[in-house]
Amino acid sequence: MTCVGSITKATLRLANATASNTNQIIHLNERFEIVSLVGTLNKAPHLHICLSDKDGKTVGGHVISDLEVFTTAEIVIGECTGLQFTREMDDRTVCIVDHVTQIVNSPKRQ
Repeated sequence: MTCVGSITKATLRLANATASNTNQIIHLNERFEIVSLVGTLNKAPHLHICLSDKDGKTVGGHVISDLEVFTTAEIVIGECTGLQFTREMDDRTVCIVDHVTQIVNSPKRQ
């Protein structure tokens, strides 16, 4: 639901990826403040992050790997019962898209 903290390392895929260039990747190796971290935690987590450098300039993208905490990362996680989040290939756009499916008769949590 939310996250604050700082990192010293991250690997991100940038937003300008296209069908022919799906993996424009940047590797960050300096201290950044976590301005925002959002996404879903499934078998394959899907996270996007926005980071601020020492001058206040921001960079963001899809977290690929190497998200290394510097001082702290205070993460608040929420649970959506009765919903299933999946990522599937869309044959029309040739991109992976997110799907949210309601699970009928999902067990209630105590």
